[in-house]
Amino acid sequence: MSEVDEERHVCDAAVTLAFSVLGKRWNGMIVSSLGGGPSTFVALRRAVAGISDTVLSDRLAELADAGLVARTVDAGPPITVSYALTASGRGLLPILDQLGEWASANLEHRTG
Repeated sequence: MSEVDEERHVCDAAVTLAFSVLGKRWNGMIVSSLGGGPSTFVALRRAVAGISDTVLSDRLAELADAGLVARTVDAGPPITVSYALTASGRGLLPILDQLGEWASANLEHRTG
């Protein structure tokens, strides 16, 4: 394997790893929604239209396991749970912005 092929393989492995998390339906939208700051479960459910409570809960757990989202419980009263991006999660925001710009320029005509 040439050095260029080997570099391409490493890149492909990294991209594959990134999409193993971000490629799941809703994950990118959840991260993007949290880009505005910490949010409660209910606020996230409203921000990500069409997601069920079960799926949102599962996706938040996956994003937390990946180190992208932190879950904080405030003992209250009342007890509240909030979700926020970690430093790694915030690092994705410029990439998601660029992806959105690319989609607007290249895929907008394909919707519908």
